[in-house]
Parts: sequence; structure tokens; C-alpha cells
Amino acid sequence: MRARLSHIEIYVKSLERIKDFWDWFFEHIGWQRYQQWAQGCSWIDGGVYIVFVEVTTASPVPFNRRNPGLNHLAFRVATPQEIDDLTNLLRIKGIRILYEDRHPHAGGPSYYGVFFADPDGLKVEVFADSWRNDPP
Repeated sequence: MRARLSHIEIYVKSLERIKDFWDWFFEHIGWQRYQQWAQGCSWIDGGVYIVFVEVTTASPVPFNRRNPGLNHLAFRVATPQEIDDLTNLLRIKGIRILYEDRHPHAGGPSYYGVFFADPDGLKVEVFADSWRNDPP
């Protein structure tokens, strides 16, 4: 048996609050809007889609990525320049870069990427496939 990832569904407190954040991000990385309805929306790329659904019975405890459950979503891009461009855009939009003191190598010396969080605190990671910390 071989299975591929189909989709990820994430419950949110306020769809409107997170929709603007994810709209610009998914557009920036080349994903397409897939579905939209009163309580949710999704974006798709290559047959995999991510769904955000507003729930009315949300827990009074705020989301904490350090609790059991989903910690973060990670995306890969081709080049370090794409990471630099995204990082500049995040800063222009006032979105806090996580692990700023180690950016863009927060994942280690052979890593080039950026970590940030959506309005609910869900961590997002974007890293460059082609970067290696090898001398020229």
C-alpha cells in the first residue's frame, strides 16, 4: 500500500482573522484558492490542500504549538533568494520572524529558511532546498 497526503484541516477561532494572512502567503508561494464557504476556505498545490475551518465551539484555551497536536506547517522553495524575498515581505507586513537571532539558519548550519507564525500562533516554516553551507 502507498498513501500520499491529501489534505490538512485546521480549526480556527476566526476565519476572517486568518484568511488575509494565508491569502497573501499562499498567493506568494504559488498555491491556488481551492474552496470557499461561509465557515471555511482552502488552498491547493499539486493535489494537496490545506483547509481552515472556523469553529464556534472553540476551546477557551488558546492554541499553543508546544502542546500535543500540530506544531507547524513546512514548505520548501528552490532558492535562498526566495527566502530573502519572503523574509522582507514578512517584515514589511509586520509579521514577527521567529528565532530572529538565528535567522536564516535557525534549522542548523546547513539550513536556510524562515520561521514565522500566523495570527493564531501556528508556526510556518519555509526553507530553501538548494542551499548548503559549503564553501564556493
